[in-house]
Amino acid sequence: MATEPTDGPDGYEEAADVETLREDGRAVTTVGGHSVALFHHEGEVYGVDNRCPHMGFPLAKGSVEDGLLTCHWHHARFELSCGDTFDIWADDVQTFPTAVRDGIVYVDPDPETDVAPEVHWRNRLVDGLSENLSLVLAKSAIHLDHHDEGFSTPLETAVDFGTTYRVDGWGRGLTTLGAMANLYDEVDHDEKRRAMFLGLREVASNCAGEPPRFDQYALSNEDLGKDRLKSWFRETCEVRDSDGAERCLRAATATLPPEDLAEILVAAATDHLYMNSSHTVDFVNKAFETLDHVGWDRAPDVLAATVDTITGGSRAEESSSWRQPVDVAQLCFDADDDVPDLAAAGDGKTWDRPDDFVDRLLGDDARAIDEALREAVAAGATTEQLAHAVAVAALRRVAGFATSNEFGDWNTVHHTFSFANASERLASRTDADDLYRACWQGAMSVYLDRFLNQPAAPLPEVGAGEDEEPAELRERLLSTFDEQGRVDEAGRIVSRHFDAGGDPDALKRTMAEGLLREDAGFHTLQNVEGGFAQFAAAESDSERRLALIAPARYMAAHFPTRRENEQTFAIAERLYRGEAIHEAADD
Repeated sequence: MATEPTDGPDGYEEAADVETLREDGRAVTTVGGHSVALFHHEGEVYGVDNRCPHMGFPLAKGSVEDGLLTCHWHHARFELSCGDTFDIWADDVQTFPTAVRDGIVYVDPDPETDVAPEVHWRNRLVDGLSENLSLVLAKSAIHLDHHDEGFSTPLETAVDFGTTYRVDGWGRGLTTLGAMANLYDEVDHDEKRRAMFLGLREVASNCAGEPPRFDQYALSNEDLGKDRLKSWFRETCEVRDSDGAERCLRAATATLPPEDLAEILVAAATDHLYMNSSHTVDFVNKAFETLDHVGWDRAPDVLAATVDTITGGSRAEESSSWRQPVDVAQLCFDADDDVPDLAAAGDGKTWDRPDDFVDRLLGDDARAIDEALREAVAAGATTEQLAHAVAVAALRRVAGFATSNEFGDWNTVHHTFSFANASERLASRTDADDLYRACWQGAMSVYLDRFLNQPAAPLPEVGAGEDEEPAELRERLLSTFDEQGRVDEAGRIVSRHFDAGGDPDALKRTMAEGLLREDAGFHTLQNVEGGFAQFAAAESDSERRLALIAPARYMAAHFPTRRENEQTFAIAERLYRGEAIHEAADD
């Protein structure tokens, strides 16, 4: 503060009478369109933004002592001179330089900032991830979107954070982030911001309290070929040697193209059956899909983060359900031995999926399912064709899930679908025969789920909604998510939207809106994103219907939730718009 007997400094605006301010201790003024809180403390005049950066409470109602300003709403503390906070969740408050001349307080309405706004919000994004601060992450997602960094910056920052600060590597947080990145182009603008917030929040939560990962070095021999590295990687995964496996994989990422990396990881992830109850194959797939978004220069760290889900994964052949009363595990292992000959027999042939093929996969005879798969490979079925058929069968299990089952069994049919969908996605990256193993494992999991479709919930009647209005149907779908138990109704509404000729993209946007306003669980997020992926891969109208009916039913079974995260996002959005959050903020 300076005191001189002249007019105010250039650019400063007259703000208050200094004697009145001294007597009152504080005042609120408006300069340059900003509401500024003035404080007379220890013989100096200070100006700060009157809105607490945490949740907008008027700082003029706070307390000042020993050079610290304390907000009375959540007790955030700020160093009065420079605005630095003691509480990372609150953020620093903007200060406004002051000058006192001829008894008048002048305030600079447009002070220089230490960093550009976009840099500030990049930094706050890291703070939010590091401290697991949902409100900070919501604010960061919204502000970075405003600065045209709403996708790449949050995604890349969270990927780097998640692959560094979780000792077990790739998990539900990064998988959710990858799923939200996949949904980004499918949803409206507001939902884009919510999707990024959700992904950020899940990465922060999944890493909270975890020790960091310490990277291994790549093997230094750059002349190692795919076959040798693949063999070593599978061998080290087999004996659960995560350090050795990571060194092999890092060497592979340094020299091999993406399709070879996919082959190596798929081989190891399917050497044992249905690892981690589907999550291993799904996590590997999401790592590849995430690299498509952030760039393959991050492949060493991203793919290395998947090693522990392979080396530490549970193995279905060690469970009784895969051994008794029918040894479906042995069927998978026998097929693996025979696939080279089956594939050789199908070489050069073109397979057209028989109309009854998916129904055969849904049958109640495991050996008949095994035979159907063998016939398909010998007839020229590619890994991608076979994986797609298994994914459709898995979707049928979700769409036909009987609500008379225990609620937790929704997870059972979901896991099978998640595995099958990931297998199909990986089959689009490599045509290696290793993918046939995933097809067998997925098909046997579909078989094991058969009791959850007895009796199966009937698929909605086609043609029942021809006279309905698509926009009204979409509103009705959202309303089903507001009440528990409207599972079958949600499926019927989706089917009728197709009958009425509604825009499927508008339907998906509505489903995403319903998803992102809820505190949706990990499996629900996976299910919807997987359904959208299957919609894109569908080969017929019936498959496209199925791809959206199944996740709509799954959503309706799990909604509504408390919507706590939507409240957090709404607060961040209101603060961004400059609205008052505290009901007495403008008193």
